[in-house]
Amino acid sequence: MKVVFCDNHILVAVKPAGLPTQAEEGEKSLQTEAQAWVKKKYQKKGNVFLHPVHRLDTPVSGLVLFARTSKALSRLNQMMREHKIEKTYTALVEGHLAEKEGTLKHKLLHGEHKALVSSKGKEAVLDYKVLKIIKDNTLVEIKLHTGRYHQIRAQFSSIGHPVVGDTKYGAKISGSLHLSSSRLVFTHPVTQERLTIKL
Repeated sequence: MKVVFCDNHILVAVKPAGLPTQAEEGEKSLQTEAQAWVKKKYQKKGNVFLHPVHRLDTPVSGLVLFARTSKALSRLNQMMREHKIEKTYTALVEGHLAEKEGTLKHKLLHGEHKALVSSKGKEAVLDYKVLKIIKDNTLVEIKLHTGRYHQIRAQFSSIGHPVVGDTKYGAKISGSLHLSSSRLVFTHPVTQERLTIKL
């Protein structure tokens, strides 16, 4: 875990793959590690208020935004509801995409620990842009318009290009999941400064 931004109101940390964003009490998570970091850095006694504004799946790495106060949390939650926090991901997907950029739209249903493409599901929309071809795979940049469960993984799998290492969604070879939250753009909940934080 690495902290890339911290002030009195917010904290942005880099989540390693395999570590949950949040966990049951007593279990290790990005939240508990970031709380320990705050406690040590600011010599805080007692409990540390630190709540994630969004979550990443356990196998996914990258940037997670936390609120350090209840006021910041309620304002950031409002921004999330209004889609005012821009989240950009980078993924290595199997195969070569036919189009250099495009929009994926599907209806996704939250199944048993998996997202399923179904007409009964909720709309999932993302934009992607090819960054480069790496042998048999393609590195893509992804901007989410909706925040559905396992959205990126399910949508790329459904067009025949699962994320490398994602055997749950049809990847050929198991291994670490090549998906990362690489950039966050949002307005600071207190200072109103426009912030861009990237890996």
